[in-house]
Amino acid sequence: MDFDYLVFIGRFEPFHNGHAAVARHALERARKVIFLVGSADTPRTIKNPFTVAERAVMIQSALSDAADRLLVRPLRDHLYNESQWIAAVQRAVAEAVAADGGTEAARIGLIGQDKDASSYYLREFPQWPLVDVRHTETLSATELRRYLFEANRLDSHGGLMLIRANVPGPVYDMLDAFRRNSPAFAQLVAEYRFIEQYRAAWAEAPYPPTFVTTDAVVVHSGHVLLVRRRAEPGKGLWALPGGFVGQHEGLLEACLRELREETRLKLPLPVLKGSLKHREVFDHPERSLRGRTITHAFHFEIPQGELPPVRGGDDADKARWFPVAQALDMGPQLYEDHLHILEYFLGRG
Repeated sequence: MDFDYLVFIGRFEPFHNGHAAVARHALERARKVIFLVGSADTPRTIKNPFTVAERAVMIQSALSDAADRLLVRPLRDHLYNESQWIAAVQRAVAEAVAADGGTEAARIGLIGQDKDASSYYLREFPQWPLVDVRHTETLSATELRRYLFEANRLDSHGGLMLIRANVPGPVYDMLDAFRRNSPAFAQLVAEYRFIEQYRAAWAEAPYPPTFVTTDAVVVHSGHVLLVRRRAEPGKGLWALPGGFVGQHEGLLEACLRELREETRLKLPLPVLKGSLKHREVFDHPERSLRGRTITHAFHFEIPQGELPPVRGGDDADKARWFPVAQALDMGPQLYEDHLHILEYFLGRG
């Protein structure tokens, strides 16, 4: 074989026949295949509906005849720090090889489809030869997710047949069981329909809209203030207090207004303004499912004292102070890119 290990990076949401074809090709070229399952520390959304554990089962069940040759590892996103993401890939591969008993002399390669701009990451690892595989005709994961979320509609039979035709049999069984039995599926369908309606409301705009929001990172005595979202999108997830900028207000003004509306925080405005430590723009094109949304985050640092009382209001059904260490470990419970925003201001990003 040409390689000891071939690295296959993807989100696999879900693992479909195209992924399986790439994996089969990798198994012909390498002794073992390392799957790095991306978006590993995120909540369930209509873009990432499955946990890492569920996606690992999809991969292993679809390739069950080669189960002893598959090494599946989680891979976190780093939306605002490409170097950290590259380092995370390198670290995950090194750890997988070491755990498998491999050495530094192992022949490692990267496999994937260098099809468009979204495949840029394949060129980020010059130390690993690239095995560029041809595109396999199959529905995309985006299309498969759409058919899945529309599966309970009256005319859904054709969509289910398309899903069955484009994913390995064991994966279809998992998707069907998820659709029928998982309480999480109903919440995802509600979010899917909300996003559909939201986008339809802007469909007649003369050009794609860009939304501007603000978020408040309020740190007080080693705690950060979060709110729990009352409605879709992200219903039930914890988030930074924030929202859309009004037509007649500045960014800081909008941030302070949203902060007070969502948390009922009683600190005087001069105190909050005086504790403003830093501000930053977060503009990843895919940070919000609603569409292109650029947020301006403001970091307020209040070093000591009793935590002031807070309670949910407006779009939040609950507000709470979390220890910073706990908040940084809440990835699957945090809305959109709010973990990345917290990490940026609190030192881990």
